[in-house]
Amino acid sequence: MNEWLNSVHVRNAGAAFSFLADVGGRQRWLFIGVTLLVVGVVSVVCLAQQAKPMDRWLGAFVVGGGSGNIVESVQIGAVLDFLDLYLGNIHWPVFHLADVFIVCSALVWCFASMKSPPRASPINTPEELPT
Repeated sequence: MNEWLNSVHVRNAGAAFSFLADVGGRQRWLFIGVTLLVVGVVSVVCLAQQAKPMDRWLGAFVVGGGSGNIVESVQIGAVLDFLDLYLGNIHWPVFHLADVFIVCSALVWCFASMKSPPRASPINTPEELPT
């Protein structure tokens, strides 16, 4: 494509950015289970609570990326990665856009949670209860 990006075709049986892709296939169901758990928890938290709009968008990116990975993992046993970033002979592990959405959303959530003031507890203390 250009001097720093290639379009390739790689079947990735691991997690994001090919993490644990070479351990023999036993990780498939573990990753599917963990992804289902994360997608479920993020969906419930974003929909059941009165989440801020930014939290809902970030949750949607995590759920969308994770759901796409689950579908591919169940159907073909791996996800199809296609982006190869490199500088000279140094290559980043091949990845796809779902990885980018999941990782970037998680990082933004982490940074945003460090900057936000703590939320007030919705539970009234005995002094706050009406008499």
